[in-house]
Amino acid sequence: MTRRSLVPACTLLAAAVLLTGCAGEQPATASASGTVPATGTASGADEVDPTAGSGEESGATDPAGDDGGTSAPSFAADTEPDTAEASADALVTVTDIRTGRHDGFDRVVFEVDGTGTPGWDVRYVDAATSQGSGQPVDVAGDAVLQVTVTGVGYPYDTGVEEYAGPDPLPGQGTETVTEVAYDATFEGTTVAFVGTSGRAPFRVYALEDPSRIVVEVADPA
Repeated sequence: MTRRSLVPACTLLAAAVLLTGCAGEQPATASASGTVPATGTASGADEVDPTAGSGEESGATDPAGDDGGTSAPSFAADTEPDTAEASADALVTVTDIRTGRHDGFDRVVFEVDGTGTPGWDVRYVDAATSQGSGQPVDVAGDAVLQVTVTGVGYPYDTGVEEYAGPDPLPGQGTETVTEVAYDATFEGTTVAFVGTSGRAPFRVYALEDPSRIVVEVADPA
């Protein structure tokens, strides 16, 4: 009798536990369903910015993450020349050139090595001609931006290996810059020509560590 009376009690206890367990699962199920909108939002965020991955790929032509300065000057309202003096002790050699695409503009970076701070003279020209020889230089594009780096020395003076190509350097991923044609170093200056799709406003500034001149061409209005 005692044994038989225990069986229903165990059964009732098991049923109570089962009901309690089911009741405890209900909030968890509701919480799980509540995460669905959050997951959808995250997916939506990826869809909103589908260029995030391609932006990294275009950065392959502009590998240094600090190639752009947070204190860059505003784009000029016109297309007039931009110049800056080299330091008195400047003796540098251009070691690398790279291009990159950014929101609203294209960037061309001229990295240098040596001593002192280089200067520049950047302006649109009607035709690209090689300094020294005066021979025409082929540059793809509807306009040509001549970049003259000053305070330059020959590699045997600076002990720095000079940029060796590719030449021309295509503006991969860019919209306004078509290519960069490297000319030569002559009498303290190095010249390169940036082909563009038109005479768009540009800005020029210098950065350090490593030393480089940054030329940015705005998208056509």
